Amino acid sequence: MAKSNFRFNRSRQAVFGLLGLCLTAGAQADVLRIGVASAGGGDPITFGGSPLSVVRNQQLLEKAFAGTGTEVQWFFFKGAGPAINEALSNQQLDFAYEGDLPQVVARSNGLDTKLLAAIGVRSNVYLAVPKGSDIKTIEDLKGKKVALFRGTNAHLVAINLLAAHGLTERDLKVINLDAGSSQAALASKGVDAAFGGRELFKLRDEGLADVIYDNPQGDVRYTRQLALVVRGPYEKEHPENVQKVVDTLVDAAKWESEPANRDAVLAEWTKANEPLASLKADFAHVSLRDSASPLIDPFLRTRYQAVADQAKEEKLIRRPVSIDGWFDARYLDTALKAKGLENYWTPYAPDGKQPANSTASATPVASGG
Repeated sequence: MAKSNFRFNRSRQAVFGLLGLCLTAGAQADVLRIGVASAGGGDPITFGGSPLSVVRNQQLLEKAFAGTGTEVQWFFFKGAGPAINEALSNQQLDFAYEGDLPQVVARSNGLDTKLLAAIGVRSNVYLAVPKGSDIKTIEDLKGKKVALFRGTNAHLVAINLLAAHGLTERDLKVINLDAGSSQAALASKGVDAAFGGRELFKLRDEGLADVIYDNPQGDVRYTRQLALVVRGPYEKEHPENVQKVVDTLVDAAKWESEPANRDAVLAEWTKANEPLASLKADFAHVSLRDSASPLIDPFLRTRYQAVADQAKEEKLIRRPVSIDGWFDARYLDTALKAKGLENYWTPYAPDGKQPANSTASATPVASGG
């Protein structure tokens, strides 16, 4: 059942995500194309939870490129990271916002990208069950039908959570479903449980589900990281455009990080038709300042290498991946220096709790763990 769902979802995501790209690719020579690993919502379509969504909502890139002859185009993918990778591979995107595991998979498959900046870190994964379910703990999942969007940055987090409670994927009847399908299955009791993001809080607040795990200790092993990547050839051909994109992202991250702007930030994110209550629940124990930090610090480097190492162990990738030569902090360093923000965000040590002793751009690559 999981395999058939996977094939069906991949077919749908190819039609949904790539049709617009096929229509626009090559139609205009001077375009800047950004892919977002989310189906999005609202009118015009947008997304939430990231400085890049602030850039989208406030049309900051469109303003930055006004008068240059470069058109900014946004594409949203219900198929999330795996669909983004297909578009990048087909040279249908220039920049992409996606999570750590899909980015690692793409690099393992030889896709030439540069990771430019963090763009939404410490994002939690939650576990929900239908309202009134007898399932109360992760251990209770054994033998149950569980929805999980495989290949996304929630996949390894779910594996880690299961392992911490003596289970593996094989102990469950895993059904591969995207976020929207997972919510529908959970609400209709078509599955016994579902791993997902803050969208699960909406079901909780509607009385359709109970969230039984929400990473109460803030353990970084159970968080997912997101970053902005650029296609290697595009970066080489258009370094000035790359710098402008990173400059704009840093401006948005700074605005999001200011405590006085918290309510305004959350209001921006509700434009994607996300309930304010869900956003507040998701960020209840994560500061917007830390989440918005664009720094390529020891914490980010360590988490990415850990994801790469585990992906190999779990046979999600065939070739090992090293972050050496992948993370390119030059554009971020230039933006931070130009804006006087070198010391604005805290670079964290590999544990994600203690401040690092060195700057984000000068940190050595930490080993995975």
